[in-house]
Amino acid sequence: MENKEAEWVAEKQLKRVEEVIEKEEGVTRDTTLLWTTIITVIAVANSLFALYVAVGTITTQILRGIHVGVILTLIFLHYPAFKRYKRKVNAVDIILVFLSLASIGYMLIDFEEFIYRAVTPNHFDEIFGTILILLILEAARRTTGLIMPITVILFLVYAYAGPWLPPPWTHRGYDLERIIGHMYMTLEGIFGIPIDVSSTFIIMFTIFGSFLRVSGAGNFYVNFAFTAMGRKPTGAGRTVVMSSFFLAGGSGSGVADTVTVGSVAYPMLKKAGYDKENAGGLLAAGGLGAVLTPPVMGAAAFLIAEFLRISYLDVIKMAAIPACLYYWSLLLMVEFDARKFGMKLVDIEKKQDLKTLVRMYGYHFLPVITIVVFLVRGFTPPLAVFYAIVVCVLCCFIRRETWFTPHKLVEALIFGTLAVLHVAAVCACAGIIVGVVSLTGLGLKLSTIIITYAGHNLLLTLVYTAVLLWIIGLAVPITATYIIAAVIAAPALTKLGIPDYAAHMFIFYYAVLSEVSPPTALSPFAAAALTGGDPYKTTMMAWKYTLVAFVIPFMFTLDPSGYALLLKGKDLGESLWVIATSFVGVFAFASAASGWLFRMSTRLERGLLALSGLCLVYPTAWTDLVGMALLGLTVCLQLVKK
Repeated sequence: MENKEAEWVAEKQLKRVEEVIEKEEGVTRDTTLLWTTIITVIAVANSLFALYVAVGTITTQILRGIHVGVILTLIFLHYPAFKRYKRKVNAVDIILVFLSLASIGYMLIDFEEFIYRAVTPNHFDEIFGTILILLILEAARRTTGLIMPITVILFLVYAYAGPWLPPPWTHRGYDLERIIGHMYMTLEGIFGIPIDVSSTFIIMFTIFGSFLRVSGAGNFYVNFAFTAMGRKPTGAGRTVVMSSFFLAGGSGSGVADTVTVGSVAYPMLKKAGYDKENAGGLLAAGGLGAVLTPPVMGAAAFLIAEFLRISYLDVIKMAAIPACLYYWSLLLMVEFDARKFGMKLVDIEKKQDLKTLVRMYGYHFLPVITIVVFLVRGFTPPLAVFYAIVVCVLCCFIRRETWFTPHKLVEALIFGTLAVLHVAAVCACAGIIVGVVSLTGLGLKLSTIIITYAGHNLLLTLVYTAVLLWIIGLAVPITATYIIAAVIAAPALTKLGIPDYAAHMFIFYYAVLSEVSPPTALSPFAAAALTGGDPYKTTMMAWKYTLVAFVIPFMFTLDPSGYALLLKGKDLGESLWVIATSFVGVFAFASAASGWLFRMSTRLERGLLALSGLCLVYPTAWTDLVGMALLGLTVCLQLVKK
């Protein structure tokens, strides 16, 4: 009876999670055998094509065109126009598939002549270009909702209506012929950097994530974390943080991480004494780390490499210390909360001891290690991932239960492509936005406006940029938030002397934080669906646990010494000092947020700790001295009263 009740509760939780994800990523179809087979064949073929491209060569625009055509085809077959059509593919969907293939096929048939007509497109170019833009808007609507298509339409209207806009927004204006040519027939619009990244980097990493999931690596990472934690009151929270960190390295998805860990860890958190909202907040905060943690980060991280024309390995290096600071803060929060709320000791059931578990299944670490090794040796990210997938398949033959059977292989290839659909739709829309910005010069206008309103003050400019990103992130996904901000906000930061790599990392962090910002706080909402807690209270708790993530971007932009956190410092001694004081500053911040140091903190002590944290994370010598003094004063006050 108890088992049936537990199964019913688990099924109900899973249904709630699916509903939350569907609101953000669209409703998927449950089709007949015929259409399921067609979708399977196309998805498998596309994944195999992506693997071929990783080791072969193909003309850039042809690759991007094929990618868009396949993605649109699968979206119209896999995502219904409305929820009531969830169980059938209707005539409208088939027509949209035909139009998708026709608009891409038209581009590829006479490719050489096509690309030279971009400035003066003919009548058929305009027709097929208009059709493709409308198809992309509909694909984005099905996968992400109305906000993204509406945003794209507003940008297109801006490109057309420039002469009638008031200063400083006015520009020469462009007719339909010029807009269509720029968006459809060049590498500055639909087929620009976002789709380039989607067709090479992102799809390879989604295929890699799918192979890890099918191989059972995700379960091993969670079991490893559970087994490694000792029998302490902090064991439950530590387990969540460690398992989130391991999954982050291979998933690159905040929601996937949150749901995977939460489905296993929530009962343990509940027994330890966490309420629904605190547990959900911790799970969501751990999940957010998936997008920030190398080597497999969120899709926006791949875009940083393309926008800056640097290697993905450089992006990994820049993200390493901030990711460590983030998880350090989570561990501290767990420790402080365990003492503050009197968490209970929870016995974690261990099927094997740690040594046995690693001996039996430790090979699951090899694929992630392979990516790093090949990147260090100078391989391109797609090629590094290709070899990591090969290693994943081969090492799974070490044990019989993890063999890659033909069924598992097909499953991994299917979900590798299906997982990229909503991201690719966003990238295609973002390409149009980037095209409008490059065509009209909007980026320079907005950067000038931001700097003017901030009075050329660096701190105010950073604050305004952070607020702008938060507002954009309320409406569109992380990837689109980063792309929009990269072309309209990054120039403002670089004009004030911030290096381009620091400016883009600042934007990346605040784009990621949209994952915990309502009303599109997908990770906290998914966690609340698992725990049964209030979604908005869970989001507030997630904000508490992710507090340091809001501060980290200021640490490496306000002063040149802070570039050391991105491993860009010039002096080794100074860099080590900046990194060390940052970790101490995060300690002070975490203590202030939790309200606990050696005992419950008073308001004065929390204020001193927060001020100490601010001083220590600001990378200058005099602020470090002030921060250390304030932290020492708070420690003395706590010890004397204790």
